[in-house]
Amino acid sequence: MKIVIAEDSVILRDGLAQLLIDRGYEVTATVGDAEALVAAVDEYVPDVAIIDVRMPPSFTDEGLVAAVHLRRRHPDVGVLVFSQWVETRYAAELLSGSSSGVGYLLKDRVADVGEFVDALVRVASGGTALDPEVVAQWVGSSAKRSTLDALTVREREVLDLMAQGLTNSALAAALHVSERAIEKHVGNIFGKLGLPPSDVNHRRVMAVLQYLGRPSGTAS
Repeated sequence: MKIVIAEDSVILRDGLAQLLIDRGYEVTATVGDAEALVAAVDEYVPDVAIIDVRMPPSFTDEGLVAAVHLRRRHPDVGVLVFSQWVETRYAAELLSGSSSGVGYLLKDRVADVGEFVDALVRVASGGTALDPEVVAQWVGSSAKRSTLDALTVREREVLDLMAQGLTNSALAAALHVSERAIEKHVGNIFGKLGLPPSDVNHRRVMAVLQYLGRPSGTAS
C-alpha cells in the first residue's frame, strides 16, 4: 500500500510516516502544504492520502479543498482526512461526491495505532471510516430523522457502527451477536430505508448517507 502524508506539523508527519513504515507500508511522500500534496499525488498516485484539514497558509480549509480536488482528479485514490476538532461540514463535503474510499478521523484517534491503521487500510480499499464523534455530532444535528423512525434500537446501533466503517464480522464482535444476526439486521435496514438490491457495499454507503442526513442521490 502506497501512502502520501500531508501534515504541517513536522513531528506528527514524521511520526506517522515512521509508524506506517515500521508496519511494512510504503510512504512515497510527506508534505507540509496543500500545493505539495496535489503535486505528490499527481506524481506517485498512491493508494491513499492522509490529509490534515487545516494547513498553511491560512490554516482553515486548505486540506479539505485539496482532498475534494484530489477525489475528482484521482477517484481511485483513497482520502483519509483528520482534524483536531469535529467539523461535520468537512465530512459532508467529502461524502457529497463518490462516497467510497473516504475517511474522517480526529487526530486523537491516531493514538490508537491499530484502529488508525485499520481505518487507513479500509479507506485505501474503497471503504469508509468515520470517527464515532463525527457520526454522533452529525446525527445529533441532522433534521432528516423521519426516514429512520422505522428502525429498531438494535438496527440503529448496527447503522451507527456501519457509519464508522465496521464490516459485518466486526459488527458481530462489537455487538456480541452472530454474523448471521448482523446480516439479518443489515437486510432489514436496507429494506426499511428503501434501498433496492444492488452492490452490497454501495447499499451500505447509501444507508450511511441517509443515517447522516445526506440525500442519497448525491452519491454515485
